[in-house]
Amino acid sequence: MLKRKEEIKLGGGYKRIEKQHSKGKLTARERLNILFDEGTFQEYNIFMKHRCHDFGMDEVDAPSEGIVTGYGLINNRRAFAYAHDFTVLGGAMGEMQGMKVKRLQELALDARAPIIGLNDSGGARIQEGPSTSYGNIFYNNVQASGVIPQISAIMGPCAGGAVYSPALTDFILSVDKTSMSFITGPKVIKNVIGEEIDSETLGGARTHNTKSGVSHFFCRDDYDCIEKIKILLSYLPSNNDEKPPVYACNDNPNRYCDSLNTFIDESLKKAYDMKYIIKEIADNNIFFETQEMFAQNIITGFIRMDGKSVGVVASQPKVLAGCIDINASNKAARFIRTCDCFNIPLLSIVDVPGYLPGVNQEHGGIIRHGAKMLYAWSEATVPKIVMIVGKVVGGARPAMCSWELHPDFIFSWPTAQMYVVGAESAVDVCRKKELSLSDDPEVLRSKYIDEYKEEYMNPYKAAETGKIEDIIIPAESRKVIIDALDTFKNKKVMTIRKKHGNIPL
Repeated sequence: MLKRKEEIKLGGGYKRIEKQHSKGKLTARERLNILFDEGTFQEYNIFMKHRCHDFGMDEVDAPSEGIVTGYGLINNRRAFAYAHDFTVLGGAMGEMQGMKVKRLQELALDARAPIIGLNDSGGARIQEGPSTSYGNIFYNNVQASGVIPQISAIMGPCAGGAVYSPALTDFILSVDKTSMSFITGPKVIKNVIGEEIDSETLGGARTHNTKSGVSHFFCRDDYDCIEKIKILLSYLPSNNDEKPPVYACNDNPNRYCDSLNTFIDESLKKAYDMKYIIKEIADNNIFFETQEMFAQNIITGFIRMDGKSVGVVASQPKVLAGCIDINASNKAARFIRTCDCFNIPLLSIVDVPGYLPGVNQEHGGIIRHGAKMLYAWSEATVPKIVMIVGKVVGGARPAMCSWELHPDFIFSWPTAQMYVVGAESAVDVCRKKELSLSDDPEVLRSKYIDEYKEEYMNPYKAAETGKIEDIIIPAESRKVIIDALDTFKNKKVMTIRKKHGNIPL
């Protein structure tokens, strides 16, 4: 019996294993052995077989049904995982393989532990026809959503119906040069609409990290992918009833960030990299960014502050001046909701000049997409801290969680400016009559602009009305945020009873 088990673990055999390696890919069990703590992985249903007798399948041996499933420890925490075995029928899914995944999903949900899918499959097993169904897996993805973390790694082909299970999970990682995911492949596209495109350009890792936004992490190879999964899990709780793990911190929570006092030009005319501020306030200056290559005008990702996980949503003045567009709205809203699902406090760092103007944005539905951020911030019940470091203009103010959307503490640096429109536009509207009667309207207009800037383009006017609740020395930012997060760590929000809200999609 033990010999039989060892034979099964060889999957499609040595030649196919060598072929997998020649493509720069690890096998299913090699991937799982690296993912889980040594000696902790317990395999499930290793002896399962298909029951298809059509198209010569009764003569086909498919060890473990082309997929390895089980559980174990990752960084000493319980987790479940499955990995397609591409050496067995290209990892294609049949009825019994689907049952293995379905079973594992339900076990993970019962155990209230994360589940990771390492996808490397040619799609549905054609020989089994309608017996092959992804529907049960999709259903379980939705049942587990917001209850346990679900992570998908695309480590090979993932096409057709197979792509929708990863799309329903919380995070997707893609491996450079080996990852391929699309609904319809290049051949189908050419046959149906005549367009020619290669698999890498259509659905490779770089495409889904830079253009579609489908993927959250770009990985160099299988090893980098698995390492990123481990890091990601370290920021997440095991389920929605727990808080994220707390790690020992050797970085003083009261540390002053002296460089921040002079980091931003008071005129706010010079672009700067917001990531510097994020790293400066983070424990040991470590920032784990999500969707780094997509919608770069807004930044999302995780830091730790005094050893505790914090989700960051920040404007990026270096890209589109930090304006919010359709892609940025979707990226931020999704991240906010993910953090809220898993009890991760949120920090909004703000320097936003408004929504990106233009016909393409309006016709593309910026109203509908921009509303997602408003919905996500309003819905979130975790601690929400807002730090304004630069401009906050017009309708973009609530998009970054304004006072009206119930943040727990909103403070600013002295460089902050909160206004509806720029000084020039404000003067042209509000002083139109005076300017029309003036003998020298340009001189008078210049005078009014200077007065407006002096009066309104600073944080103190907003603080007078409670829209900003404190103005601090930038160097104190880390200390102030950590203190606020500690104050609201036991935050409870009474929500209105309802089945669920109706977020604009």
